[in-house]
Amino acid sequence: METKMLRWTGGVTRLDHVRNEDIRTRFGVAPITEKMREARLRWYGHTLRANDESVAKRCLLMEVAGKRPRGRPKQRWLDALHNDMKNTRLNPDHAADRIKWRLRSRIADTATERDKR
Repeated sequence: METKMLRWTGGVTRLDHVRNEDIRTRFGVAPITEKMREARLRWYGHTLRANDESVAKRCLLMEVAGKRPRGRPKQRWLDALHNDMKNTRLNPDHAADRIKWRLRSRIADTATERDKR
């Protein structure tokens, strides 16, 4: 939907054979997957810095009893988070240092770079 709106704003149709990456570059918009990664890491850092009695941290550290069904496992939020942390080379220990966490996790927002010009 996001790319469709950008194409509509730019007056470009699919018949023009313009790549999605070119459309995003023209408007200075990061891919939605990178924005989602940034939001996951931001929330995870927030919950790691919270006190141990907070609801979010207790739910994050909670273990669910039982086994997962047979077959390929469905991707969970924590699975996506671990992949994000591997890609950004972040460790949960880095969450205490907010500046380092923010610098490593905020790689998607190209709008801030555009605004600096």
